[in-house]
Amino acid sequence: MAWTARNIPDQSGRTAVVTGANSGIGFVTARELARRGARVVLACRSEERGRQARERLVSELPEAGERTELRRLDLGDLASVSAFAKELPDERLDLLVNNAGVMALPYRRTADGFETQFGVNHLGHFALTGLLLERLLAAPAPRVVTVASSLHFLANIDIGDLNGEHTYRRWIAYARSKTANLLFTHELARRMAGTPLVAAAAHPGYASTNLQTAGVRMEGRKAAERVVHVGNRMVAQPAEAGALPTLYAATEPGVAPDSFTGPRILAWRGAPAPSWRAPWTRSDAAAERLWAASEQLTGVSYGAPA
Repeated sequence: MAWTARNIPDQSGRTAVVTGANSGIGFVTARELARRGARVVLACRSEERGRQARERLVSELPEAGERTELRRLDLGDLASVSAFAKELPDERLDLLVNNAGVMALPYRRTADGFETQFGVNHLGHFALTGLLLERLLAAPAPRVVTVASSLHFLANIDIGDLNGEHTYRRWIAYARSKTANLLFTHELARRMAGTPLVAAAAHPGYASTNLQTAGVRMEGRKAAERVVHVGNRMVAQPAEAGALPTLYAATEPGVAPDSFTGPRILAWRGAPAPSWRAPWTRSDAAAERLWAASEQLTGVSYGAPA
């Protein structure tokens, strides 16, 4: 029988942070966790869009009003990441869903000078996870779920050009940032061996969200934006379905460390199932090199592996 949101176990007493919870699969993830009783922090870059998302969530689930809160988090600004971690209540954290991301943008830099896709999709979440790790390890069964993409197979990371300064192609840069997500999960799982923390990854397949249109909208390419909208309507699965692999990885008992969950049918759509991943995303050597570079670039150190 196919796994659906109705299969999510009771989350009462658990606290979750969901990045990018103002729209798409992040919003659905936050809502369904709250529906099952979790206290959910909606971590959003835009306070206005975050406020609207929380209002929508509470309108759909009035009983979740006291269990949901909005906090500002800009993953493209390490000062914002640090402030978010410091201002979060000093209590245990059961679940961190590293969901926020950008896709196929023209070349831009974050507030700290990193190429935006690498900076937001990987470095921001790397720093956030490290700053929240103590709270996570205070929980009895913590999880970190990082949302990657099936498109990671387009490119391995280039450890000598992480910020795309030598060459930049937007889809290759996106793929490299998603490979970085999987290498991060691989190394975090290795480092957390012997602790109760489970580091897992998921991807939504092709889900209709705002992610696909951001790049062409930034460039004012109206015709391309219309084409993307048509593709989303005709081919993509809805965000409700796209969020299921994330929710499965976040809540299903027995999820294995370093697992990768995606849609069952051609990694495109359908119920959650184990997903294929490129062999380079399980490279210990590459994961260690990326980890060392990430600590240096962000200034966030996780300390020695367990």
